[in-house]
Amino acid sequence: MNSPDSEFVERADHSVYETQEPVLYSVAEGIATLTMNRPGFNNAQNSQMTYALDAALRQAVNDDAVKVIVLRGAGKHFSAGHDIGTPGRDINKPFERAHLWWDHTNKPGAEQLYAREQEVYLGMCRRWRELPKPTIAMVQGACVAGGLMLAWVCDLIVASDDAFFQDPVVRMGIPGVEYFAHPYELNPRIAKEFLFTGDRMSAERAYQMGMVNRVVPREELEQGTYALAAGIARQPRMGLALTKQAINHVEDLQGKRTAMDAAFAWHHFAHAHNELLSGDKLGGFDAKAMAQANKAAASGEQA
Repeated sequence: MNSPDSEFVERADHSVYETQEPVLYSVAEGIATLTMNRPGFNNAQNSQMTYALDAALRQAVNDDAVKVIVLRGAGKHFSAGHDIGTPGRDINKPFERAHLWWDHTNKPGAEQLYAREQEVYLGMCRRWRELPKPTIAMVQGACVAGGLMLAWVCDLIVASDDAFFQDPVVRMGIPGVEYFAHPYELNPRIAKEFLFTGDRMSAERAYQMGMVNRVVPREELEQGTYALAAGIARQPRMGLALTKQAINHVEDLQGKRTAMDAAFAWHHFAHAHNELLSGDKLGGFDAKAMAQANKAAASGEQA
């Protein structure tokens, strides 16, 4: 509710968490494992999980025993994306922020999401991409929308043969997720197809496009991922860090960072446009509606 004598807005936080451990952390043989732990909601990312991931990654960077970091998801799916409809959707809960943006929870209009997503989506993903230790995403099942962002910030992706990748948010009127790496992960023409259709991309096709490093049978996913991580862990720490910096720098010279800034602005124009037209920033979609549309589209593909 808006206060009549203030530009600020009061929003109630009704989120209820199903776990106090949205990310599990362990270390063995020089490899840190971060496990997204909301399997009942297909590892949908709320702010609780995002800040827990940030803390776990910082812990792994600070631990000199850790050479490589593996990011994985508990349960059937790697990640169904951003939380847009579970009881734990905590969009109105303030957190101690990692970047120098102000709190979003009391901001009016389009400023609310713009400030929040600078922090928890674009800012966090850039922060994680640049950490100095190699990261590997271990992907099974769905890697959808916000799940893509988590996989894409990792240096390598190992996928099971039943994994699929998808960014269906164009049906919301939004031009892709906030960390807009599509034309860098995929050929631009393929990136357009990926977004225009919203179709699922199989692990095998993602491998053919260069987005995935290795595809293995589901039962061999863990073994294959950790064998790769163990091989990398035998390399010198500084050599790995410098190599990662060099390749990330080349991507930025190719325009990745500035292109992403522009795409982020278009993304938020779409949110504001949706709200003006319908009163809803997501174009009337929530998690249930998106899941139903996704399943219907997948059934049509298979028919």
